[in-house]
Amino acid sequence: MTTTEFPSAAARAAAAAALAEDTSGKDITTEWSVPEDLAATAEIRTRHSGIAAGLPMVAEVFAQVDPEVKVEPAVADGARLADGQVLVHLSGSARSLITGERTALNFLQRMCGIATLTDRYVQAVAGTRARILDTRKTAPGLRALDKYAVTAGGGHNHRLDLAAMVLLKENHIAAAGGVTAAIKAVGRGMARTGQTVESDVEVQTVTQAVEALDAGARWIMLDNMPVADIEQVVKVRAGRADASRILLEASGTIRLDTVPAIAGTGVDLISVGALTHSAPALDLTMLLTTGPVPCPR
Repeated sequence: MTTTEFPSAAARAAAAAALAEDTSGKDITTEWSVPEDLAATAEIRTRHSGIAAGLPMVAEVFAQVDPEVKVEPAVADGARLADGQVLVHLSGSARSLITGERTALNFLQRMCGIATLTDRYVQAVAGTRARILDTRKTAPGLRALDKYAVTAGGGHNHRLDLAAMVLLKENHIAAAGGVTAAIKAVGRGMARTGQTVESDVEVQTVTQAVEALDAGARWIMLDNMPVADIEQVVKVRAGRADASRILLEASGTIRLDTVPAIAGTGVDLISVGALTHSAPALDLTMLLTTGPVPCPR
């Protein structure tokens, strides 16, 4: 489900909504205090080390504020950033730079923060077979950007939306009448509609995991299971003739201090909601330097 291509359409829509929210067309503070013909240059810097993500978003924001603003990224998405490093050089109307500043920084600091936290999880499981996945616990309206930032940090995307794949969660299973009943119902749904999509089945116990395997599940999410139970399920899989076709995913309150042990069990995937719902923003600043000549209009 992973894509590393920047989601341009989503970026345009998100930037437009954010600028409208900020009433950027009527920035009275800037209009009343900054000379209309003043040109300026600016730099966006980080105050902390981290991972770059969302540089194209800066260009999108300023293109909507003022197409004459020049945006020159100093790094690429996915780059490791040192404290104080410049991410972007900008030049153009001082008014335009100041009006777009906060919106551009809001997007960039969020995306860099997600990429930075993702990188910490990826480094924590290095040397194991486990891949770090995100979840649908994203900011409403920003999912494509949030998930792109995860990939910039070295992570992978789980399903993008409800139509992308089947994910039988606890409530689906309860409503369907059990693990086996839910899996069979999905099979009938695929046959009826002619659709073939990936299916992930959430279980909470070793017994449920074995039931899912016996019912034909090929992707099983081990939700909030103790490490010892995860190890047991991994052993059960290893003893099956179809072991190579089965994916095991650990999920549920995964933390940086617990993820190494979980990865050490031999699971293939570890999904972490915190990547997008709890990543601290990377502290960024934009500093302006006025230019020596009037801004051309």
